Amino acid sequence: MSEEKMMNETPCPRVSFDFTGRFLIPVYILVFIVGLVANGWGLKSQLQNWRKLKIINVFVLNLGLADVLYLLTLPFLVVYYFMGNKWIFGEVFCKITRFCFNVNLYGSIGFLTCISVYRYLAIVHPVKVMGRITLTHSVMISVIVWLLVSVQSLPDTFFPKTYRNNTEKCFLTTDNVHVEDYLKYSLGWTLTGFCIPFLITLGCYGHVAVVLWILKRTDKVLKQRSLKLLLILILLFSVCYIPYHAFRNLDLWSRVLKKQGICYKWYNGVYIARQISRVLVCLNSALNPLVYLHGNEDIPAQLRQQLQQVCQMLINRFLSNPSRRRSAPTVDEL
Repeated sequence: MSEEKMMNETPCPRVSFDFTGRFLIPVYILVFIVGLVANGWGLKSQLQNWRKLKIINVFVLNLGLADVLYLLTLPFLVVYYFMGNKWIFGEVFCKITRFCFNVNLYGSIGFLTCISVYRYLAIVHPVKVMGRITLTHSVMISVIVWLLVSVQSLPDTFFPKTYRNNTEKCFLTTDNVHVEDYLKYSLGWTLTGFCIPFLITLGCYGHVAVVLWILKRTDKVLKQRSLKLLLILILLFSVCYIPYHAFRNLDLWSRVLKKQGICYKWYNGVYIARQISRVLVCLNSALNPLVYLHGNEDIPAQLRQQLQQVCQMLINRFLSNPSRRRSAPTVDEL
Protein backbone atom coordinates (compact mmCIF):
# COMPACT_ATOMS: atom_id res chain seq x y z
CA MET A 1 0.00 0.00 0.00
CA SER A 2 1.48 3.37 -0.98
CA GLU A 3 1.63 6.52 1.11
CA GLU A 4 -1.20 8.16 -0.81
CA LYS A 5 -3.54 5.34 0.20
CA MET A 6 -2.97 5.50 3.98
CA MET A 7 -6.26 7.25 4.61
CA ASN A 8 -8.14 4.81 6.83
CA GLU A 9 -9.15 7.51 9.30
CA THR A 10 -10.98 9.63 6.69
CA PRO A 11 -14.49 9.05 5.30
CA CYS A 12 -13.33 9.64 1.72
CA PRO A 13 -13.11 6.52 -0.47
CA ARG A 14 -9.54 5.40 -0.99
CA VAL A 15 -7.98 5.38 -4.44
CA SER A 16 -7.88 1.85 -5.79
CA PHE A 17 -5.46 2.43 -8.66
CA ASP A 18 -2.15 0.79 -7.78
CA PHE A 19 0.10 2.24 -10.48
CA THR A 20 3.22 2.57 -8.37
CA GLY A 21 4.75 -0.88 -8.71
CA ARG A 22 3.36 -1.46 -12.19
CA PHE A 23 4.99 1.62 -13.68
CA LEU A 24 8.03 2.30 -11.52
CA ILE A 25 9.71 -1.13 -11.62
CA PRO A 26 10.29 -1.32 -15.42
CA VAL A 27 11.09 2.39 -15.63
CA TYR A 28 13.59 2.19 -12.77
CA ILE A 29 15.33 -0.76 -14.42
CA LEU A 30 15.48 1.03 -17.79
CA VAL A 31 16.68 4.31 -16.27
CA PHE A 32 19.30 2.48 -14.19
CA ILE A 33 20.81 0.74 -17.23
CA VAL A 34 20.62 3.64 -19.69
CA GLY A 35 21.51 6.29 -17.12
CA LEU A 36 24.47 4.42 -15.67
CA VAL A 37 25.95 3.68 -19.11
CA ALA A 38 25.38 7.20 -20.47
CA ASN A 39 26.50 9.06 -17.36
CA GLY A 40 29.43 6.69 -16.83
CA TRP A 41 30.63 7.32 -20.36
CA GLY A 42 30.13 11.07 -19.96
CA LEU A 43 32.04 11.23 -16.68
CA LYS A 44 34.82 9.09 -18.14
CA SER A 45 35.16 11.50 -21.07
CA GLN A 46 35.28 14.46 -18.70
CA LEU A 47 37.91 12.93 -16.42
CA GLN A 48 40.11 11.81 -19.33
CA ASN A 49 40.41 15.45 -20.39
CA TRP A 50 40.77 16.87 -16.88
CA ARG A 51 43.61 19.21 -17.86
CA LYS A 52 41.49 20.67 -20.66
CA LEU A 53 38.51 21.13 -18.36
CA LYS A 54 36.52 24.25 -19.25
CA ILE A 55 34.12 26.27 -17.14
CA ILE A 56 30.98 24.69 -18.54
CA ASN A 57 32.49 21.21 -18.16
CA VAL A 58 32.62 21.68 -14.39
CA PHE A 59 28.83 22.11 -14.30
CA VAL A 60 28.32 19.17 -16.65
CA LEU A 61 30.61 17.02 -14.49
CA ASN A 62 28.60 17.83 -11.36
CA LEU A 63 25.38 17.15 -13.24
CA GLY A 64 26.66 13.66 -14.01
CA LEU A 65 27.70 13.08 -10.39
CA ALA A 66 24.21 14.03 -9.20
CA ASP A 67 22.71 11.51 -11.64
CA VAL A 68 25.03 8.68 -10.54
CA LEU A 69 24.22 9.40 -6.88
CA TYR A 70 20.54 8.74 -7.57
CA LEU A 71 21.05 5.86 -10.00
CA LEU A 72 22.89 3.82 -7.37
CA THR A 73 19.75 3.84 -5.17
CA LEU A 74 17.41 2.50 -7.86
CA PRO A 75 18.11 -1.23 -7.30
CA PHE A 76 16.90 -0.86 -3.70
CA LEU A 77 13.69 0.84 -4.85
CA VAL A 78 13.12 -1.88 -7.45
CA VAL A 79 13.31 -4.47 -4.66
CA TYR A 80 10.91 -2.37 -2.56
CA TYR A 81 8.20 -2.18 -5.20
CA PHE A 82 8.81 -5.73 -6.43
CA MET A 83 8.09 -7.00 -2.90
CA GLY A 84 4.77 -5.15 -2.83
CA ASN A 85 5.96 -1.93 -1.13
CA LYS A 86 7.82 -3.81 1.58
CA TRP A 87 11.02 -2.03 2.64
CA ILE A 88 13.61 -4.36 4.15
CA PHE A 89 16.60 -2.02 4.40
CA GLY A 90 15.64 -0.02 7.50
CA GLU A 91 14.25 3.49 8.03
CA VAL A 92 17.66 5.20 8.02
CA PHE A 93 18.55 3.87 4.58
CA CYS A 94 15.03 4.75 3.42
CA LYS A 95 15.69 8.38 4.31
CA ILE A 96 19.11 8.24 2.65
CA THR A 97 17.52 6.88 -0.53
CA ARG A 98 14.88 9.62 -0.61
CA PHE A 99 17.54 12.22 0.18
CA CYS A 100 19.62 11.06 -2.80
CA PHE A 101 16.55 11.37 -5.04
CA ASN A 102 15.92 14.94 -3.90
CA VAL A 103 19.58 15.93 -4.21
CA ASN A 104 19.63 14.52 -7.75
CA LEU A 105 16.41 16.30 -8.69
CA TYR A 106 17.30 19.75 -7.38
CA GLY A 107 21.00 19.36 -8.10
CA SER A 108 20.13 18.68 -11.74
CA ILE A 109 17.91 21.76 -11.85
CA GLY A 110 20.65 23.84 -10.21
CA PHE A 111 23.45 22.78 -12.55
CA LEU A 112 21.22 23.10 -15.63
CA THR A 113 20.55 26.65 -14.46
CA CYS A 114 24.30 27.28 -14.12
CA ILE A 115 24.84 25.97 -17.66
CA SER A 116 22.08 28.26 -18.93
CA VAL A 117 23.53 31.33 -17.21
CA TYR A 118 27.01 30.56 -18.54
CA ARG A 119 25.70 30.13 -22.08
CA TYR A 120 23.83 33.41 -21.72
CA LEU A 121 26.96 35.27 -20.61
CA ALA A 122 29.11 33.65 -23.31
CA ILE A 123 26.74 34.64 -26.11
CA VAL A 124 25.12 37.90 -24.98
CA HIS A 125 27.98 39.47 -22.95
CA PRO A 126 31.18 37.79 -24.20
CA VAL A 127 33.45 40.83 -23.93
CA LYS A 128 32.31 42.16 -20.55
CA VAL A 129 32.12 38.94 -18.55
CA MET A 130 33.91 35.95 -20.05
CA GLY A 131 37.43 37.15 -19.25
CA ARG A 132 36.52 37.54 -15.58
CA ILE A 133 35.01 34.06 -15.03
CA THR A 134 37.62 31.42 -14.26
CA LEU A 135 37.63 27.70 -13.57
CA THR A 136 37.95 28.43 -9.85
CA HIS A 137 34.74 30.45 -9.96
CA SER A 138 32.85 27.56 -11.56
CA VAL A 139 34.14 25.16 -8.88
CA MET A 140 33.06 27.55 -6.12
CA ILE A 141 29.63 27.96 -7.71
CA SER A 142 29.26 24.17 -7.92
CA VAL A 143 30.08 23.81 -4.21
CA ILE A 144 27.46 26.46 -3.40
CA VAL A 145 24.87 24.60 -5.49
CA TRP A 146 25.57 21.35 -3.63
CA LEU A 147 25.28 23.13 -0.28
CA LEU A 148 22.02 24.87 -1.18
CA VAL A 149 20.47 21.68 -2.53
CA SER A 150 21.52 19.73 0.57
CA VAL A 151 20.13 22.40 2.92
CA GLN A 152 16.84 22.43 1.01
CA SER A 153 16.58 18.63 1.03
CA LEU A 154 17.68 18.05 4.62
CA PRO A 155 14.34 18.94 6.31
CA ASP A 156 12.69 16.14 4.33
CA THR A 157 14.70 13.59 6.32
CA PHE A 158 13.13 14.79 9.60
CA PHE A 159 9.62 13.86 8.44
CA PRO A 160 8.50 10.29 9.20
CA LYS A 161 8.93 7.97 6.23
CA THR A 162 6.96 5.11 7.79
CA TYR A 163 3.32 4.57 8.80
CA ARG A 164 2.67 4.11 12.52
CA ASN A 165 6.16 2.73 13.22
CA ASN A 166 5.81 0.23 10.37
CA THR A 167 9.42 0.16 9.19
CA GLU A 168 8.48 -1.94 6.16
CA LYS A 169 7.22 1.21 4.43
CA CYS A 170 9.33 3.90 2.77
CA PHE A 171 7.29 6.98 1.86
CA LEU A 172 8.42 9.52 -0.70
CA THR A 173 6.88 12.39 1.31
CA THR A 174 5.54 11.59 4.80
CA ASP A 175 2.69 9.96 6.71
CA ASN A 176 -0.82 11.36 7.02
CA VAL A 177 -0.23 12.83 10.48
CA HIS A 178 2.37 15.35 9.30
CA VAL A 179 0.94 16.03 5.83
CA GLU A 180 -0.09 19.65 6.61
CA ASP A 181 3.44 20.61 7.63
CA TYR A 182 4.91 18.76 4.68
CA LEU A 183 2.63 20.66 2.27
CA LYS A 184 3.97 23.99 3.58
CA TYR A 185 7.53 22.70 3.26
CA SER A 186 6.85 21.38 -0.25
CA LEU A 187 5.45 24.71 -1.45
CA GLY A 188 8.50 26.61 -0.22
CA TRP A 189 10.77 23.93 -1.65
CA THR A 190 9.04 24.19 -5.03
CA LEU A 191 9.48 27.97 -5.05
CA THR A 192 13.19 28.02 -4.18
CA GLY A 193 14.29 24.74 -5.74
CA PHE A 194 12.28 24.79 -8.96
CA CYS A 195 10.36 27.98 -9.80
CA ILE A 196 13.22 30.47 -9.34
CA PRO A 197 15.80 28.36 -11.26
CA PHE A 198 13.21 27.68 -13.97
CA LEU A 199 12.50 31.40 -14.44
CA ILE A 200 16.24 32.14 -14.57
CA THR A 201 16.77 29.42 -17.19
CA LEU A 202 13.77 30.59 -19.19
CA GLY A 203 14.96 34.20 -19.11
CA CYS A 204 18.53 33.33 -20.10
CA TYR A 205 17.66 31.12 -23.04
CA GLY A 206 14.80 33.35 -24.12
CA HIS A 207 17.26 36.22 -24.42
CA VAL A 208 19.84 33.97 -26.10
CA ALA A 209 17.27 32.82 -28.68
CA VAL A 210 16.39 36.43 -29.50
CA VAL A 211 20.05 37.46 -29.83
CA LEU A 212 20.88 34.49 -32.06
CA TRP A 213 17.85 35.22 -34.22
CA ILE A 214 18.72 38.92 -34.62
CA LEU A 215 22.48 38.57 -35.18
CA LYS A 216 22.79 37.04 -38.63
CA ARG A 217 26.60 36.95 -38.41
CA THR A 218 26.54 34.54 -35.47
CA ASP A 219 28.48 31.33 -36.06
CA LYS A 220 26.09 28.67 -37.37
CA VAL A 221 27.64 25.92 -35.24
CA LEU A 222 27.24 28.01 -32.08
CA LYS A 223 23.67 28.86 -33.03
CA GLN A 224 22.73 25.24 -33.68
CA ARG A 225 24.39 24.00 -30.48
CA SER A 226 22.68 26.66 -28.37
CA LEU A 227 19.25 26.05 -29.87
CA LYS A 228 19.60 22.28 -29.42
CA LEU A 229 20.56 22.78 -25.79
CA LEU A 230 17.54 25.05 -25.38
CA LEU A 231 15.26 22.33 -26.76
CA ILE A 232 16.81 19.76 -24.38
CA LEU A 233 16.20 22.03 -21.40
CA ILE A 234 12.61 22.65 -22.49
CA LEU A 235 12.15 18.87 -22.77
CA LEU A 236 13.60 18.24 -19.30
CA PHE A 237 11.55 20.93 -17.59
CA SER A 238 8.25 20.28 -19.37
CA VAL A 239 8.41 16.46 -19.19
CA CYS A 240 10.30 15.76 -15.96
CA TYR A 241 10.13 18.71 -13.59
CA ILE A 242 6.91 20.70 -14.10
CA PRO A 243 4.46 17.75 -13.83
CA TYR A 244 6.27 16.34 -10.78
CA HIS A 245 6.10 19.55 -8.74
CA ALA A 246 2.56 20.40 -9.81
CA PHE A 247 1.09 17.02 -8.93
CA ARG A 248 3.19 16.54 -5.79
CA ASN A 249 1.64 19.65 -4.27
CA LEU A 250 -1.84 18.82 -5.57
CA ASP A 251 -1.58 15.34 -4.10
CA LEU A 252 -0.47 16.69 -0.72
CA TRP A 253 -3.33 19.20 -0.77
CA SER A 254 -5.84 16.46 -1.56
CA ARG A 255 -4.51 14.46 1.40
CA VAL A 256 -5.00 17.48 3.67
CA LEU A 257 -8.58 17.87 2.43
CA LYS A 258 -9.25 14.16 2.90
CA LYS A 259 -7.98 14.39 6.45
CA GLN A 260 -10.55 17.14 7.03
CA GLY A 261 -13.29 14.93 5.59
CA ILE A 262 -13.63 16.97 2.38
CA CYS A 263 -14.01 14.77 -0.69
CA TYR A 264 -13.82 15.68 -4.38
CA LYS A 265 -14.03 13.56 -7.50
CA TRP A 266 -10.73 14.90 -8.84
CA TYR A 267 -8.74 13.09 -6.13
CA ASN A 268 -8.49 9.93 -8.25
CA GLY A 269 -7.23 11.89 -11.25
CA VAL A 270 -4.61 13.64 -9.12
CA TYR A 271 -3.46 10.30 -7.72
CA ILE A 272 -3.02 8.80 -11.20
CA ALA A 273 -1.24 11.92 -12.48
CA ARG A 274 1.00 11.87 -9.41
CA GLN A 275 2.13 8.31 -10.16
CA ILE A 276 2.80 9.15 -13.81
CA SER A 277 4.78 12.25 -12.81
CA ARG A 278 6.95 10.07 -10.55
CA VAL A 279 7.72 7.94 -13.59
CA LEU A 280 8.57 10.99 -15.69
CA VAL A 281 10.78 12.72 -13.13
CA CYS A 282 13.13 9.76 -12.76
CA LEU A 283 13.77 9.91 -16.52
CA ASN A 284 15.88 13.04 -15.99
CA SER A 285 18.85 10.87 -15.01
CA ALA A 286 18.68 9.17 -18.41
CA LEU A 287 17.99 12.39 -20.35
CA ASN A 288 20.60 14.61 -18.68
CA PRO A 289 23.47 13.00 -20.66
CA LEU A 290 22.04 14.75 -23.72
CA VAL A 291 23.51 17.89 -22.20
CA TYR A 292 26.97 16.30 -22.58
CA LEU A 293 26.51 16.13 -26.33
CA HIS A 294 25.33 19.70 -26.86
CA GLY A 295 26.82 21.52 -23.88
CA ASN A 296 30.40 20.50 -24.60
CA GLU A 297 32.29 21.11 -27.82
CA ASP A 298 34.68 18.15 -27.40
CA ILE A 299 32.42 15.26 -26.38
CA PRO A 300 30.52 14.79 -29.69
CA ALA A 301 33.84 14.45 -31.51
CA GLN A 302 35.06 12.01 -28.85
CA LEU A 303 31.88 9.97 -29.24
CA ARG A 304 32.27 9.75 -33.01
CA GLN A 305 35.92 8.78 -32.61
CA GLN A 306 35.12 6.06 -30.07
CA LEU A 307 32.32 4.66 -32.23
CA GLN A 308 34.67 4.53 -35.20
CA GLN A 309 37.27 2.74 -33.08
CA VAL A 310 34.73 0.18 -31.89
CA CYS A 311 33.49 -0.47 -35.44
CA GLN A 312 37.05 -0.81 -36.72
CA MET A 313 37.92 -3.18 -33.87
CA LEU A 314 34.91 -5.39 -34.63
CA ILE A 315 35.75 -5.47 -38.34
CA ASN A 316 39.39 -6.35 -37.67
CA ARG A 317 38.42 -9.08 -35.22
CA PHE A 318 35.98 -10.57 -37.70
CA LEU A 319 38.48 -10.51 -40.56
CA SER A 320 41.33 -11.87 -38.45
CA ASN A 321 39.32 -14.80 -37.02
CA PRO A 322 40.37 -17.90 -39.05
CA SER A 323 37.55 -20.05 -37.69
CA ARG A 324 35.01 -17.68 -39.21
CA ARG A 325 36.72 -17.86 -42.57
CA ARG A 326 36.86 -21.69 -42.47
CA SER A 327 33.23 -21.97 -41.46
CA ALA A 328 32.01 -19.77 -44.27
CA PRO A 329 30.15 -21.89 -46.87
CA THR A 330 31.80 -22.33 -50.28
CA VAL A 331 30.10 -22.17 -53.64
CA ASP A 332 30.05 -25.99 -53.84
CA GLU A 333 28.37 -26.28 -50.47
CA LEU A 334 25.68 -23.81 -51.53
